[in-house]
Amino acid sequence: MSDEIIITLDQLRNMIGLRMVHQGILCQVIEVLEDGPSLVLQSIAEAPTIQPNQHGEATRRAPVTYTIPVLNDEHTELHPSFLALDLAE
Repeated sequence: MSDEIIITLDQLRNMIGLRMVHQGILCQVIEVLEDGPSLVLQSIAEAPTIQPNQHGEATRRAPVTYTIPVLNDEHTELHPSFLALDLAE
C-alpha cells in the first residue's frame, strides 16, 4: 500500500488566478508545473527586477516569480513551503 498523496493537476490548475501571500509578499498563482508538481507565483506587490539576457546584460524589467513545490520529495506529505502559503482576501 502506497502512502503517496494523490493530488491532480486539475486540482492545482483550479488555483491559477488565486492571490496568495508567500513569505509576506502578495502574489498570484500564474502557472502549474507538472514536474514536482509545483506552483508558480508572480509577485504583484514587489517592483519588477532587472532581468539579464543570456550574456548577463541587463535588458528589461520582469516581475518577480517564485516556484513552490506542492509535495515533498517522497510525495508522502505536502511540502512545508506549500503549507506556508496563505490565501489573500
